Amino acid sequence: MLSKDELLRRTNNGLDVFRYYIPGQWRVGRNFLNPFYDDHKASCNVFFDRKNGCYRIKDFGNDDFSGDCFFLVGKLKDLDCENSNEFVKILQTINRDLNLGLSENDIPYLTPTSPVTNLGQRLDPVAELKKTKPFSVNQQSFSSKELLFWKQYGIPAEILKLYKVISLKEFQSENNDGKPFSFKSSELEPIFGYWGKRYVKIYRPFSEIRFLYGGNFGENYCFGLEQLPIKGDTLFITGGEKDVLSLSTRGFHAICFNSETSAIPDTIIRKLTHRFKHIVLLYDVDKTGLDSSRKHQQQLSEFGVKRLILPLSGSKDDKDVSDYFKAGNTRENFVQLFLEFLDTLYSETMAILKPCEVDFGNPPVKSEMIISINDVPIGTQGNLLGITGGEGTGKSNYVGSLIAGVIREQDKIDTLGTSILANAENKAVLLYDTEQSEIQLYKNISNILKRSKQDSMPSCFKAYSLTSMSRKERLQAIIQSMDKFYYQFGGIAVVAIDGIADLVRCANDEAESVAVIDELYRLAGIYKTCIIGVLHFVPNGLKLRGHLGSELQRKAAAILSIERDDDPMVSVVKALKVRDGSPLDVPLIQFAWDKKVGMHTYIGEKPKEEKEKRKRNELVSVARSIFSKQRYCTYVDLCVQIQTNLDVKERTAKSYIKFMRDNQLILKDASNASYFIIGHI
Repeated sequence: MLSKDELLRRTNNGLDVFRYYIPGQWRVGRNFLNPFYDDHKASCNVFFDRKNGCYRIKDFGNDDFSGDCFFLVGKLKDLDCENSNEFVKILQTINRDLNLGLSENDIPYLTPTSPVTNLGQRLDPVAELKKTKPFSVNQQSFSSKELLFWKQYGIPAEILKLYKVISLKEFQSENNDGKPFSFKSSELEPIFGYWGKRYVKIYRPFSEIRFLYGGNFGENYCFGLEQLPIKGDTLFITGGEKDVLSLSTRGFHAICFNSETSAIPDTIIRKLTHRFKHIVLLYDVDKTGLDSSRKHQQQLSEFGVKRLILPLSGSKDDKDVSDYFKAGNTRENFVQLFLEFLDTLYSETMAILKPCEVDFGNPPVKSEMIISINDVPIGTQGNLLGITGGEGTGKSNYVGSLIAGVIREQDKIDTLGTSILANAENKAVLLYDTEQSEIQLYKNISNILKRSKQDSMPSCFKAYSLTSMSRKERLQAIIQSMDKFYYQFGGIAVVAIDGIADLVRCANDEAESVAVIDELYRLAGIYKTCIIGVLHFVPNGLKLRGHLGSELQRKAAAILSIERDDDPMVSVVKALKVRDGSPLDVPLIQFAWDKKVGMHTYIGEKPKEEKEKRKRNELVSVARSIFSKQRYCTYVDLCVQIQTNLDVKERTAKSYIKFMRDNQLILKDASNASYFIIGHI
C-alpha cells in the first residue's frame, strides 16, 4: 500500500528522499548552502527528529524551507501537503522518482460497495478486488448557476452529458478510520461528479478539498478515452477533466489521466499512436505542469509525443486551456496557435521545402527540349529518357546517333529521324558503358564521330567503359564525375548510360531499383540535363519488365523501344511512353545498316497504316488482359485500368476507349448499357 508510514519505512525515515531531491555534497546534522535559492550563508540542515521518528529539513536563514520530506517534495512540485488529494500526488511522485515499487492501486481511495447514480437508484454491486469503503451519491439536475459555471468555459450541457458529468446533491463515504462523513452541495460550493463504470471522481471547484474519489479506478484512469473517434488528426493530453471538456466543445480530441504527475501508461499511448497523427501534451503552465509535461515527453519520446506550451502567465486563474478559452480565445485562435507550433516543429523541413513551392505568379523556366520526334518532346532538361529493346536491335547505335547530334558542328547529319538540339555552349557530353568491352566502345565512339562529321574527340565529350568496376563503384563513379564535369564545362548537355541494369545487383530488386532511378532523376534535375538510360530488356507490349523497368517507366519523360521489323535488317523505333500525349500516335521511325556509308541510316517512317495497325494490336492486347479477369467493365473502371496498364494520362486513356469502340474491340453490353464487354477480337 502506498501510505506515508510505508514510504518512510522504505526510505530510511525520509533520509533517502532528501538525498534524492537535494543536490550537492551535504551531511546529516551539518549546515550547508540551500541549493534551491541564492544562498550565501550555510544555515540549512537535515536532521533526525526523534520525537516524530523521521528526518526533517530546517533552514535557519529561510523559514520557507522547514519540514519533513513530504513538505519538501510538495514545495518543489508546487503541491500542498495539507490537501488530501495533493498529498496523494506527493506520495505518488516519491514512489516513482525513487522507484520504490509501491502499488498505487492500494492508495486508500473512497471505494463503494454499492454506488448509486440517481436518488434511491442503486447499481449492481461491483466485485471487490480489495477491501472497499462504501460511498453513495445523490444526483440532481444541474441548476442554472451550475450550468453558468461550465458555460464560462464554453462547455454546454450536451458535452456534460456526453462525458457523463453529473451534479450531486450529496456525497457520503468513510475516512481511513472508518468514520462516516458527507459533503452536501450548496449554491456557493457545488459538487460535480465524473461518472465511470466502477467509480466516481468528485469535483468541488470552490471548496478547500476539491477532489475526492470513490470506487475502483482499475489499472489506469483515463477520462475521455471512450469518447474518442476511431481515427483522428490530433489528440491532446491535458491536466484535468475540465480541460478535456473545453477542448471537446471546440471540436478537438482530448483525454486526461488522474493528474499531471500521474504516470502515463505506454500501453495506452502505443494504441493511440495508430489512431492519431499527433499526440500532444497540453498541461498547465505553472511549475508543476511544465515539469510534468517535460518529464512525460522524455518518457514517451519513442512514441513521438509532442509538448505545446500555452501563452499564459501561469497564475492560478491563467494557467490551463480552460482559462485560455475563458479569456475569450476562440477555436480559430487555438488552431493558429497549433499551426505556429507546427511551424516551429517543422521549421527545418519547411525551410528546405520553401524553394520547392510552386509560385503560380512566377512560372518556372520551361525545360528545354533536347530530343524530339516530329516535335513531340522525348528528352528534356531535368528528365530521364529510357531506351529499351532486345539484343542486337540497334540500341547502342541509336544512342550513338543522339550523342552525335548533340556534339555535331554541322547542321545536316543523319540522326536516324530524331531532332536533337546541338551543344552550342560546349557543355559536357558524357557516355558511360557498363556492358561492352573497351574495344567495342572505341568502335562505337568512332561511329559517333563519323556520324557527327568530326575527325577527333571534342574536349567536352567524355566516354568511359565501366565493365571492370563493381556495380556499386559504377554508380559512385557516375555521380562524382558528373559533378566534376558540370563545373569544368559549365553544365552538362546530355548523359548516356548504356546498360543501367548493370548499376544494380538484380533488376527485380525493388528497393535497389527505386534507389538507382531516384538518384538518376535527382541528378538530372540538379544538373538540368537529360539522362538517357539504356535498358537491355525485351519489352512486353507497352510495359517494361522487372522493378527497374517499372520504376524507369514511372519516372522517365519518355520510353523508346528499338525492335526488329518484319525485315530483320530494319530496326524500328517505337514510343512506349511520352509524358505529353499518346505514345501510339508517335510515328514509327525506321533505320538500317548502309554498307556504302558504313553506318546505320534513317530510311523513313512506317506508313500510317502500320501505325494504326500497331495501335490496334496493342489495344487488342490490353483489352484481352482486362477482360480476362472480368466479364463486364464500366467506363470509369475501363479508363482507370487502361491508365494503369499503359501508364498514360486520363485524356489519353479516353482516346483509346474511343478507338477501341470505333474498331469494335469493346462493345456495350446488350442487357446493361452501363457496361462494356470484349468485342470482336
